[in-house]
This record gives sequence, structure tokens and C-alpha cells, in this order.
Amino acid sequence: MPGLYLELGADFVDEIVGVFALAVWDPRSRRLLLARDRAGERPLFYREAGDEVTFASELSALAADRSTRLTPDRGALRAYARWGSFAAPMAAFEEVRKVGPAELMVRECRTTRSNRYWSWGLGRVPQVAPSLEAFDQTFRAAVQRQADVDVPHGVFLSGGLDSSLVAAVATDLRPERGLRAFSLRFDEASYDESTWADRVADRLGLPLTKVSVTAEDFPTEIARLVECVGEPLADPAWVPTAMLARRAAQDITVALVGEGGDELFGGYPTYLGVGLARHYLRLPRSVRAALRDVIERWPVSDRKVALSFLLKRFVSGVELPGLARHLLWTSAIPPETLARLGLDVALPESQGEVPSLSPLDVLQRHDLEVSLAEGLLTKADRAGMQSALELRAPFLDRGVLDFAATLPPEERVTGLTTKAFLKRYAQRYLPRAVVHRRKRGLSVPMASWLRGPLHDWALDHLGPELEVIGITSRSARGLLEEHCRRAADHARAIWTLAVLTEWLRWAAHGPAAGSSTPARSG
Repeated sequence: MPGLYLELGADFVDEIVGVFALAVWDPRSRRLLLARDRAGERPLFYREAGDEVTFASELSALAADRSTRLTPDRGALRAYARWGSFAAPMAAFEEVRKVGPAELMVRECRTTRSNRYWSWGLGRVPQVAPSLEAFDQTFRAAVQRQADVDVPHGVFLSGGLDSSLVAAVATDLRPERGLRAFSLRFDEASYDESTWADRVADRLGLPLTKVSVTAEDFPTEIARLVECVGEPLADPAWVPTAMLARRAAQDITVALVGEGGDELFGGYPTYLGVGLARHYLRLPRSVRAALRDVIERWPVSDRKVALSFLLKRFVSGVELPGLARHLLWTSAIPPETLARLGLDVALPESQGEVPSLSPLDVLQRHDLEVSLAEGLLTKADRAGMQSALELRAPFLDRGVLDFAATLPPEERVTGLTTKAFLKRYAQRYLPRAVVHRRKRGLSVPMASWLRGPLHDWALDHLGPELEVIGITSRSARGLLEEHCRRAADHARAIWTLAVLTEWLRWAAHGPAAGSSTPARSG
């Protein structure tokens, strides 16, 4: 890498293949460069103070610096309450900023400038009818690169399309390597996908290790994660992912994962909303009002991906424009609940629309650049690194990113079918039942747990600490009371606020002794 920098200067980041969070100090010009990989798989934080820049790959390392005092950023924490994560350049502390995905930051002569050195080509490259053969070559090369290691490696296998396809191609490429599979198990039937993981592992001949997850694991695990990484994250799946990584790290050093498949190939149920909303809004206003009344009175369900939950989210935002509607559907705490809590969080600023983008393109670009980079990849990276396990995502290989950008919208979502092209391709390697099973995603039975084994923990974590962002314990605990009597499903909101309280308590007492230390440039 030093040689590449000497030859190309700051443009060297365009030539780097793979994931990275890097810093280059050039003593000749006293110039510091900070950069993050294209998809944002690795994090990078920094703090500027006069002539000095302090940077680290974990926020906890910056907080470990006893010579400085960091202040919780109330604006960023309010945004966290809405979205469940921090979009760059925001970070949980006022004094700290975060390098964004595909961003290059240059600090020189007390001046900082930054730019995106890469952006996904969706909407800027010609969209053509895709070739299964061409993609097979591209994807196999990506899996080969990610799995080309001399250490024990395996795969996180949920039994869903993306992780199963990664496992199948990796096994087909190197059947002699003895790939190991790891999966999660829940006692609650609608949340447990281990039977599907069993099915895929049996077909591929992979030894499968299962990790059981219970409600009792969560209080200790979330405290450990927050202390380790130094920031809150509202995805409840963070805990089971960390547990899975800890178990896998006993046997392997690198794990292949399926992150990125939904964002690139159109896999989320919310993408169906683009077409469904168009048809729904053609109905007479009186019919829409009657349907909304029926849906809003539908009883709360604790099942995973319950129809009642999906429909209530659908009607709550269906009349908003495309991206705003999508953001409401995917928010950690919806705006009406935030209003009850006394918060008003604005929508993120537009990153600049590209005229050639279709409505689906807009949603997928946002999800890749923001939701994936700062949410799902944050979850995966912090969960893996806590146990020194490297997670690698073949779908985020540069070749796969470029190929996905050429797919026409109808090859991603058509009618009620998501990931249309990828499902056709996957049938080369997987049974039809696995390819076309209903998307589930990794989630936990938080709704029922908050009424039972996690109730007292949640009550304790909806306390006065939240007043930092303007939420009273009375209003927060009111959500829990309403949730427990099944008047509404506030599970995601309660968890989001409880994790924030965990972080606020950690931030108030400072990092534990022995935390890693940041690097400095001055």
C-alpha cells in the first residue's frame, strides 16, 4: 500500500480491492489521509483538536483516551432514536466524527476536506438484460477471493437465500476445504430457522453447529457489546450475531456471510411497497379510510414478520412520497411514537437525486449507502471483531456491486417477487424450496420477551438517563405499559431506548480499564 500511495497519491484508494479502514501519514507534506472501504464494512472514527487528529476503528478506543472528555451528542442520539444507528459523519459523541463508506478524508494545514471516491453505479450505468453465465463467473470469483485464506473458515448459515447461496458456491469451488456452518436456534417456532439451516447443510454436506439464544442472554450480552464498541445500535439481532461469532471463533478465523444480497438485488418486502402503494392510492379515499380503520384495530401478534405489523406500517406511510415512505417503514421508532415521547426528528438530508434513478433505485441506493453501511454492517463487524472473527461478505465484492448496478428494476422486483434474477441464478445450486421460501431475516422474539423475562430489565432501562435527549421516564415507561397490555407493539422502540440507556450509563462512567488506545497524528 505505501508504494501505491507514493505512485498515485490520494487516488490510490480507487485501486484497493477488499475491505479496509486505513490511515496514511505523509511526513513530507504533513498530510493525513483517512479512508473507508466502498460498502462501509469497516468503521473509522476521528477527533480533531487543534493540530492533532486522533483516529480509531472503534469509538471505545477514542473514549479510552483519559486526556480528553467526550460529550454525548444530543442531536445524533435523537437521530439514533429514529433510525437505530448513526449515519456518517454523525457519531454518538459531539467531538467525534465518522468517515463515511467510500469516503476519503484529507487533513492538511489544519484544513479538512473529504469526498466520496466511489459510488454505486445504479442509475448511471446502462441497465441490460442480465446473463446467468456472466453472473456465475462474477459471483464465483467473488466467493473465491473471500474464501481464499490459509486459516480455518466457515459460513454463517441461516437457511435463507443469501447465506445458503454463499455456502453452496463456496462448497462447489473447494469441496475439499471442509467448510463449517454455524446457525442460530430459538425456542420460539416462528423465529427459529435452524431447520432450514439443517436442510441446506445436509444437502451441501456441511457440519452444522447451532447456537441457542434465550431472553436471559440479552442483558449481559448487550452490556458487553456496548462497552466493547462504545456506541449503541438498535438492531436486536446484534446480540445473537455476537453469540454466534463467539462460538464460531472457537473453530474458525474467517466466516463468510450473506450481507448485501437484499440491498443489491432487491430483497426487502418494503421494495414491494413501491408497486403496492401505487395500486392502493388508486382506491377511493373512503375505501382507504375504511381499510386503515380495520388494519389499525387488528390485534397485536408476537409472531415473526406478523401480517398485522406489516399492514399497520404500510398504511401509516403509504401516502408519503417514495423515500420518505420507505424510511418510515424501516425506522426504529416511528414518528408518531417519537412525537408522543416529545421528539421531532427530521428526515435525513437528500444525498442528491440522479434523474435516471427509478423509484426502486432510490430505495436500494439509500439502503446500500446508509442502512447497510451504518446498520447491518455495523452489527456484523462489531459482533465479529468482539471475538476476533473476521466476517467477509462476497455480495459486497466490487465485481458483484458493479454487476448488480446493471440490473433493470424488473429483474430485481417483479409483481410480488423480490430478487427475481438472483432467485433464478440460485436454482443452479439450491433446491427450489430454499430459493423461494418466504423471506424471514434474523430477528428475535422481543415483543413477547418484553412482556415476560425482559420486562424488569426494560423497566430499569427506561429511566431518567433518557432525559438527555428530552424523553421522560414516565413517557418511555408508558410505552412498556401499553406494550404489555397489547394495546400496541412497541418492542422495537423499547429496545432502541433501552440500548441507548445502556450506552448513556457506560458513557457516564467512562470505558473500562484496558480498552484499546487510538492512533494520533499531529
